[in-house]
Amino acid sequence: MRLATNRWFQLVLGIVAMLAIANLQYAWTFFVTPLQKHYHTQLAVIQFTFFIFILAETWLVPIEGFLIDKVGPRIIMAIGGVLVGLGWYGSGWWAPTIQHLYFWYVLGGIGAGAVYGGTIGNAMKWFPDHRGLAIGLTAGAYGMGTALTVAPIAAMIKSNGYQYTFGYWGILQGIVVFLAALFITAPPKGWVPAGWASKVSEITARVRMTGREFHPLQMFRTHEFWVLYVMMTLMAFTGLVITVQVAPIAKFYHVDKTIVWFGLTALVLAVEVDRILNGLTRPFWGWISDRVGRENAMFAAFSLQAVTIIILTFLTKNPVAFIILTGFAFFTWGEIFSLFPAAVGDLFGRKYATTNYGFLYTAKGTAAFFSAPVAAYVTDHVKGGDWTLIFYVMAGCAAIAALMALFWLKPVTRKAVESARAQSTEEPVSQPAIAKAV
Repeated sequence: MRLATNRWFQLVLGIVAMLAIANLQYAWTFFVTPLQKHYHTQLAVIQFTFFIFILAETWLVPIEGFLIDKVGPRIIMAIGGVLVGLGWYGSGWWAPTIQHLYFWYVLGGIGAGAVYGGTIGNAMKWFPDHRGLAIGLTAGAYGMGTALTVAPIAAMIKSNGYQYTFGYWGILQGIVVFLAALFITAPPKGWVPAGWASKVSEITARVRMTGREFHPLQMFRTHEFWVLYVMMTLMAFTGLVITVQVAPIAKFYHVDKTIVWFGLTALVLAVEVDRILNGLTRPFWGWISDRVGRENAMFAAFSLQAVTIIILTFLTKNPVAFIILTGFAFFTWGEIFSLFPAAVGDLFGRKYATTNYGFLYTAKGTAAFFSAPVAAYVTDHVKGGDWTLIFYVMAGCAAIAALMALFWLKPVTRKAVESARAQSTEEPVSQPAIAKAV
């Protein structure tokens, strides 16, 4: 088999591309304080940059996904790599005003969305037999991508300034994405993995799969899509607060500069641990969901997230507890980026997988508005810097999502699968055809 059509090679390429775009989201927190000082403005104004970045990264993915489903991932992802590089380079050297910063970071968000949608969609298409694990490994690279770069970026900001850091890493990240994109390809039409027909019954015994191909307009008319959308919005809010606000939170509770281990502060260590666990959680829970079902995995993970946030509320001033609990908060949150796309592939098929997940992924953009500027504004102007209220809201959102997974999503998906089976019985289809459609 040629390397270009080897699905494991394609998975590795997606992982490399994801690693290269991770800093745009997960290293942002280190730039917040320097940017606030440079532009002499409030935290909420700076965090608005992150909100519009997430908005651009998520709300344009359906369009980018549509193009990827039509022409393949290579061209769209290559363009995405160029935009990713320009986004950070421009944010550093071509942003004399806050409005310029907004422009460049949005440009980076558009590029990151193209890469994210392309790699997740490709994993969904190449691995119908290990969908949760493959998507988890790909999304995990995005979560873990900053683990090795956190300390260098923090040190570079301190020694060379945030502008130089933006420029240096922008060029590096853009080149890596562009090179990976040159070899990315989607599976041929009608392709299925070896022995797929014999695996279908075994997989569907654990995971709810309709065996149908849904166009986005058809997907919008289903209850299960909107249940997934609400749940993902709730869970995206909880994790994005920690992602974007961890530095201001650590600063308020006076643990940001506390030296904990080998000269590293609690903040730097927390971000290191956060990113590692944020990466590990995605393949871990994806693998679990392949065996126990998406809804059961969601209930377990989301419940643990709610408990973790409640405990964090009482131990924020302890630097070691802060590191451990924020890390576990990521471990019980980051899995949404493997469980939700896997559920989309299960319920709505592979043909429009990139586009369909792109629409669900906009839930992250919706949540970003509340987790970045709104959370910062409430904390600054209502609670005097105290994050306790936000923590309680986060825990409540996670608890609601957990209950929805078990008592709403599970019955809805069961009904959808039963309906699809009934239609298949009325209109017989050969087993190989069913296998190719899943």
